[in-house]
Amino acid sequence: MNDQLALTPPMGWNSWNTFAGNIHETLIKETADAMVNTGLKAAGYTHVVIDDHWHGGRDEQGRLYPDPEKFPSGMLSLANYIHSLGLKFGIYSDAGTKTCGGQPGSMGFEELDAQTFASWGVDFLKYDYCYAPEDRGTAEKLFRTMGDALKAAGGARGRPILFNLCEWGTRRPWLWGRQVGGHMWRATGDIWDGWTDGEKEWQNGILSIIDMARGLEAYAGPGGWNDLDMLEVGIHGHGNTPGVKGCTEPEYRTHFSMWCMLASPLFIGCDIRNMDDGTKEILTHKEIIALNQDSAGKQGFRVRTGRTEAYKKNLAGGDLGVALLNRCEDSRTIVLDWSDLEINGTYRVRDLWAHVDLENTSKHVTTEVAPHGCAVFRLSPV
Repeated sequence: MNDQLALTPPMGWNSWNTFAGNIHETLIKETADAMVNTGLKAAGYTHVVIDDHWHGGRDEQGRLYPDPEKFPSGMLSLANYIHSLGLKFGIYSDAGTKTCGGQPGSMGFEELDAQTFASWGVDFLKYDYCYAPEDRGTAEKLFRTMGDALKAAGGARGRPILFNLCEWGTRRPWLWGRQVGGHMWRATGDIWDGWTDGEKEWQNGILSIIDMARGLEAYAGPGGWNDLDMLEVGIHGHGNTPGVKGCTEPEYRTHFSMWCMLASPLFIGCDIRNMDDGTKEILTHKEIIALNQDSAGKQGFRVRTGRTEAYKKNLAGGDLGVALLNRCEDSRTIVLDWSDLEINGTYRVRDLWAHVDLENTSKHVTTEVAPHGCAVFRLSPV
């Protein structure tokens, strides 16, 4: 890509995981305010994205319009408000005839919809793949059609539109996402607020999605990223799936740590207007976010498998991000040798969650990791 978008993984907030179709312009404005007032904007979160069910329909000319009861002031007015806060405005559509929620899709209307989105001041499009042909060739064609339309519409406006492909990894979008104009592409099925998978096929737990990212590191980098789906951090069972228990705080820390290590886009899914201190601490952790936003643009990868795992992320300037993941139901003492990381020499070691510098070492790191927990270190050569 030559539009200079997504040089690091995009960051923001998306309405779906908590609110699903229960969205309206007051909620979106209050969320944008909270992005600024809670320090999330300062931490790097810039996109405010409205997901499915914003639609009112199509008019006689075929143009989309928003639900007049949910968005009485219109999308341009809402975008202007979001832009006035120094944030970016995102919206949702689908490559098929209908969205996943049964609203009007963009198939056959790609150019018109892209022009409409551009006229509304849209900076980001999440583009789903419900009610569309299953074969990869057609998927590539449909995404390319919208990618070209967004590039033209954004170019004409002088404000490029970031393109988020959301086809759940079914057709290996990491192989062709960049070529069709994508800046990020879903590499996994849908996440839910659980450590392990739920009863329904689409309910992929945090651990499963971490596993799905294995081997995809070669396809991530500046301008294009493997999207592991939106963050469940802070939802605590109060999301759009009734009766869900939710995750523990150590599990949410692991969730956030691994999304940062694996260079996934970071899109918050909780109600940030009411997040607790623990959630805020996780989502605004500058040193963990720095791993995600590192200018080298490298996705981390697994260097040791088993019940306790180790991950390595190459950073700019020769530093390394290291994560030690405990998949077990009890605490484990994890020892990581330099041989696991294929490094030699002495390194300065900083424990990022503890905010402490450990002794310089040329051998290994040893730490106690809680059940389902994740210790994260930054190693700097001495």
